[in-house]
Amino acid sequence: MNNNYETIFLMKDDITEEERNSVVDTIKQYLNENAEISNEENLGKKKLAYEVRKYQYAYYYIIYFKGKSNILPELERNYRRNENILKFITVKNDV
Repeated sequence: MNNNYETIFLMKDDITEEERNSVVDTIKQYLNENAEISNEENLGKKKLAYEVRKYQYAYYYIIYFKGKSNILPELERNYRRNENILKFITVKNDV
C-alpha cells in the first residue's frame, strides 16, 4: 500500500546553487525511481532556530511524495551520506 509522505531537508548555506541543485536532483532521482512525487517546494534560505554544525542559516527544501514505507531507510541513508545536508525529516501525511 502506498502512503503519502513529506520530506524536508536542510542544506548548508555556503554551498553553490549548482551544489544545491545536485543535492535536490539526487534525492528526487531516488524518489522518482521508487515513489511518485506529487509536489515540491524550495523555501529558500532561512535562519535556523538553533545552530546546527556551526551553521545559523540553511536552505530548506520540501518534497511531497506517495510511496511504500520500505523506501524510507534508503532515503534516509542518502541524506546521511550527503555532507551538504544538515538535517532532514520524513513524515507520513494522513490526508
